[in-house]
Amino acid sequence: MPSKHSLTTYGIAFFTILALNFFLPRMMPGNPLAAIYGDEALVAMTADLKAHLVARFALDQSLWQQFGAYIASLFRGDLGWSYSFNAPVLKVILGALPWTLLVVGTSLILSTILGIVLGIESGWRRGSKTDRAMLAGLMSLNGFPDFFLGLVLLIVFGVLLGIAPLSGALTPYSGLSGLPLLFDIFKHMALPVAALTIAHLAGGYLLTRNTMITVLKAPFMTTARAKGLSQKTIKYHHAGRNSMLPVLTMTGIWLGRVVTGALFVELVFAYPGVGQLTYQALLSRDYPVIQGVFLMVAVAVLVVNFAVDLLYPKLDPRVSHAH
Repeated sequence: MPSKHSLTTYGIAFFTILALNFFLPRMMPGNPLAAIYGDEALVAMTADLKAHLVARFALDQSLWQQFGAYIASLFRGDLGWSYSFNAPVLKVILGALPWTLLVVGTSLILSTILGIVLGIESGWRRGSKTDRAMLAGLMSLNGFPDFFLGLVLLIVFGVLLGIAPLSGALTPYSGLSGLPLLFDIFKHMALPVAALTIAHLAGGYLLTRNTMITVLKAPFMTTARAKGLSQKTIKYHHAGRNSMLPVLTMTGIWLGRVVTGALFVELVFAYPGVGQLTYQALLSRDYPVIQGVFLMVAVAVLVVNFAVDLLYPKLDPRVSHAH
């Protein structure tokens, strides 16, 4: 279990996120409603809607009373009202979230697993042609941003070869169901997932490779060899298991980077996820939706970090006795 200090840290981080999400729009000059919804939306609002929103956000009360009302509304699942979509913010985000989770989750799992495996193999073969080739290749790919890799994949596989869809998450009006529907979803997500996986593969690979090189020099590795264990057991069970621990620690941080990359990749492929939603919200200055996306992404990063803290002692029992 995470220590009390760790739980306190997560609590402070969560409260800071809520406070920033609340106070930043209200620090802007002018009418609070204009800061939250934008001048254009305010002009188009009816008097009744303005009165309703003033009451909902407690804008006629003190700032701390407004903050209290904001926290209470969050616990009720009320993230505000999207003026451009004319629907609750939570409903709007939940409509796009599954597509982003599918792409981000798949790419994060693939990039983490491939990074660990390639890093173990590269570190085990340090200085060999295989090690130098993997190091040079992944370092070259790491220099390209997510959206650029997405554009390259789209041009090659979508335009030139014509074997991948150019946009969307589903074939419009296809009427598919069952396995054909799953295959259609897979075809549309393949290129966005590939772009994110390739862009974020080098981080896990480098961290695992460098840790593997250090672990191979540890005294317990000499003991493992002296016991006459097989090369496969030494490589993966002893050296590999200890080399993957830092990668799992970084997963929460990488999640934020992958989500940010997904926002741009979704624009390249016109994929109907949170990235496309955020872009539409920015164009229409729908600040409640933007705030809601920021809040959900930040909380997701905290949750993943907390899950890693729970998992880490299972992989390395020494952590439980560190204090």
